[in-house]
Amino acid sequence: MSRSLDHGTDESSGALRGRVAVVAGATRGAGRGIAAALGEAGATVICTGRSSVTGTGGSDYDRPETIEETAELVTRLGGSGIAVRTDHLDPEQVHRLAALVRRDHGTIDVLVNNVWGAERLKGGPADWNTPIWNHRLDDGLRIVRLGLETHLITSHHLLPLLIERPGGLLVEVTDGTAAYNAERYRISVFYDLVKSSVNRLAFSQGHELAPYGATAVALTPGWLRSEMMLDNYGVTEANWRDALAPDRGEGRPTAPAAFASSESPRYVGRAVAALAADTERARWNQRSVSSAQLAREYGFTDVDGARPDVWDAP
Repeated sequence: MSRSLDHGTDESSGALRGRVAVVAGATRGAGRGIAAALGEAGATVICTGRSSVTGTGGSDYDRPETIEETAELVTRLGGSGIAVRTDHLDPEQVHRLAALVRRDHGTIDVLVNNVWGAERLKGGPADWNTPIWNHRLDDGLRIVRLGLETHLITSHHLLPLLIERPGGLLVEVTDGTAAYNAERYRISVFYDLVKSSVNRLAFSQGHELAPYGATAVALTPGWLRSEMMLDNYGVTEANWRDALAPDRGEGRPTAPAAFASSESPRYVGRAVAALAADTERARWNQRSVSSAQLAREYGFTDVDGARPDVWDAP
């Protein structure tokens, strides 16, 4: 376990008290889990996304979660949550976000590029492995825009706030480490391109951030028990293991055996919090890592006390 945490590894220790983080794409899934874990550590967390109780034009998912709920969770866990509705495909909206953060906080310590929004566009297993010439081009190009262009726009406008003082952390959230993706085709040309490119974004941005004393890391969760995933199997976080039952009845699908090694969104969130609290975080610059790898390094656990690693599951 690393000895370089500011205040140990207790998620509720206030290790990030006084730090300011922006979690782009904080409405649900990994984004909500990351915002929540930063809240556990006492950070001020600006939670952004399109799904809000105010304004029009939510995410592509038409789901009930909102950024306000995420901000309230951050506060309830000991941090300070602030919801700011932002479409990260719109450079002007991200520019306004940066101006707001500068006005109210001056600088930021952590930027999490977690925007995705293409879960439905990637389709289910029956749609995977569709050749590019048979893939709906409009859907494929939107996958690229949602999963890659948003990250570029966000970094362009918000990284100036991160480099104003040494020690800043940029986390690029993706699916699969660089090493894992380099040897495997991932779902479709479009999905594969985006998830591999986000790993490379951390590498290239890390090169540009290093002279300013800042660190960029690509981070992947394992099999994430997001709200959409739990709904797919008809379970909740409280009874998620029921999805592994072989004969569930009522037409409900049974999850593959590897689902036993799945993780809650808080697990990848605690990975981000551990990186942010590590005074020697620069050793991770330009690296591509998983939540499980960082759990072994820093000693944190998932909400149930486990340390799942789906990448090593049979």
